[in-house]
Amino acid sequence: MLNYQGPGIYSDEISDVAPSVVEVETALPAFVGYTAKASRKLTNDLLLIPTKINSMREFEIVFGLPYENEIEVAITSGGSEGKLLASFKESSLQYILYYSVKIYFENGGGPCYILSVDTYQNPQRVLLRKNPGSQHNGLLDGLNKLYEIADVSLIVIPEAVKLSVQEYSFLVQAALLQCHTLENRFAIFDLYNGDLNSPDLSLNRGLFGGNYLNYGTAYYPFVSTTINSYVNTEGSNVKVTYSGEVASFGQLKKRSSQLYKFVKNELKNRFVDLPSCGAVAGAYVTSDKNRGVWKSPANLNLSCVREPLVKIDNYCSDIQNIDPDTGKSMNSIRASSEKGTLLWGARTLSIDNNEDRYVSARRFIIMVRESIRTSTSWVVFEPNDSCTWLKICRTIENYLSSKWMDGALAGVTPQQAFYVKSGLGITMSAQDIQAGRIIVEVGLAVLAPAEFTVFRFSHQLNLTKSYLSRA
Repeated sequence: MLNYQGPGIYSDEISDVAPSVVEVETALPAFVGYTAKASRKLTNDLLLIPTKINSMREFEIVFGLPYENEIEVAITSGGSEGKLLASFKESSLQYILYYSVKIYFENGGGPCYILSVDTYQNPQRVLLRKNPGSQHNGLLDGLNKLYEIADVSLIVIPEAVKLSVQEYSFLVQAALLQCHTLENRFAIFDLYNGDLNSPDLSLNRGLFGGNYLNYGTAYYPFVSTTINSYVNTEGSNVKVTYSGEVASFGQLKKRSSQLYKFVKNELKNRFVDLPSCGAVAGAYVTSDKNRGVWKSPANLNLSCVREPLVKIDNYCSDIQNIDPDTGKSMNSIRASSEKGTLLWGARTLSIDNNEDRYVSARRFIIMVRESIRTSTSWVVFEPNDSCTWLKICRTIENYLSSKWMDGALAGVTPQQAFYVKSGLGITMSAQDIQAGRIIVEVGLAVLAPAEFTVFRFSHQLNLTKSYLSRA
């Protein structure tokens, strides 16, 4: 109180405004994988250190360029006119983090974390974990480092599909466990063998185990992108065979300008195929930015994608969408003649209820819970009385009211959209208060996407007209 020295009229200001809730980031992915380097000041000083970047240019400065896949080009002359023809032989990409981050930014992605577990190795190999006596780290080593970063909201491990079946299963279940333990992040997976026409869905569903399925989602198939295969500056990773001679692309420029230009144009039509998780993460960021995390991230066009590697029809999509035995849903990526390549489906791996079944509902709950948790830390060591309980409730109610007005919650009125309770005999007992516990109960009417739209038509005869014609 003020120290009043003499008679007079005094005024004081009392804050009656409840603290506001500061909303956490909803789409801040962490990409885990292999890079050419991981250097900020010293050589590879960023290995196994989550590093935040804001652009693809920054990625290239810190983590380098893609792995130099060897491309073999055989040139022949065909037809009466001697037209040049080119046939390509190229091994599948082993290290794909670079391309996944690139397509993430192409789809509207923003700031993200990069966790480089190791640099490229020859022979190429992707490891699950660091083995005893080995100097090379694996994807699980990188995943475990993400426990240290509080603001990650999405986990993306594109190179997981390069592991063995057993290793893949171990890694994805470890990612789901991390999401469940920290309760502030969500995992995006690709189906194992997602580049095949008929992957074993029963096998894939089994790989995810049976726990914490509401914290992850999986997509099928892989996609063919508009990103060209990487050719280094010297062109040394492109081997050209013509008339029995073999030369690198760089050497070809000195030998024959005609052949060089021909191969250069052909290389422009060489594109990489990728797991979809990088593009999906970018679509999540764009959807969150334009509509909100409560908007289902489906029916969205994927940029920098030519087509899915496998054409999905309605029958295949239905099989993936729900499995009556295991209940694990797989989301489709489908081609549309009008809209290009679309994310089709927005289900988590779980089907328990609406809060667990849909990606949008689960991510919205994660956002609300984490925002409230971080914004009410002021309550620690406050008096455990009705004034504090009321202040907490008002803080949460103000925040949820704003979400309801944004269209994030169902209900015609705020009372139908949510409730917040706290108090002695309501959420707490005398023992709870004695133990220093404040318990607040929050209920939300979470929106579910209009996944099935049904139109019913009936045709009714014009009875008056029929009667008059008979008369």
